[in-house]
Amino acid sequence: MEHEVVETPWILKFIDLPKSLIDSDTESSLEILIYTIFSSQEVAAKVYQVTEAVGYASLETLYMVVLSTFFAVLFGLPLGMILSTTKKDSINPMPRLNAVLSALANVFRSFPFIILIIVVWPLSRLLVGSSIGPNAAIVSLSIAAIPFVARLFEGTLDEVNKGLIEATLSMGASKLAVMRMMLMESMPALVNTITILVISVIGYSAMAGAVGGGGLGTLALNEGFNNGNLSVLYSCVIVLMIIVQVAQSIGDYLSNMLRSRNYGIFRVFFK
Repeated sequence: MEHEVVETPWILKFIDLPKSLIDSDTESSLEILIYTIFSSQEVAAKVYQVTEAVGYASLETLYMVVLSTFFAVLFGLPLGMILSTTKKDSINPMPRLNAVLSALANVFRSFPFIILIIVVWPLSRLLVGSSIGPNAAIVSLSIAAIPFVARLFEGTLDEVNKGLIEATLSMGASKLAVMRMMLMESMPALVNTITILVISVIGYSAMAGAVGGGGLGTLALNEGFNNGNLSVLYSCVIVLMIIVQVAQSIGDYLSNMLRSRNYGIFRVFFK
């Protein structure tokens, strides 16, 4: 009489699979989790490799985007303020300085980003000791983003009500106080501008992968496209889309919060 073979219920495989890892080389809890979820070790191994590679590349991309955005705002906001306030009809007219700064901003904005990365290789090597990798990419990303966001800040500050500026000056306020007022009045639009900057830098960081910038761009190009690994390629694209959506959602939330005068975390700037 033949004995009927009873297949192990799939839920029990979740308990058995981690035991099979005892004799393996793994020390990663992520690897154990993936092997636990997938009953096929071949599929689990592939998923783990893709997840590990994409996860590390995502952290590199976020590192580049956060630091590049910080430096772009740090230098771009004062430059945008100067460009806005030194025009002929502004509070501190200095046409010659405005013309020089405007020309410099236009020159750097005219460079295609891929070419700009190559042009600033010597500067990257001087500042961070290398012309490739995430740290070198931050130099290029910042240089590309500063004039871009400065022009956006300039346009945003130009939209502040001229009557409000004149009224503030007529009450004896200093030019510095007027500039502070302009920043406060345009804060919701400035947040939208920074959101646009973040999304642009994310795109730039992906392009930086073409010349060894690191992050998702490098992984998608080298491992995904050149090696024909479509799972890596599509995973990188999906992660980039998620990062953009999250950045846009956060920017919209902060902008709406400021428009409703519910300053929240920005309250310290409006005392």
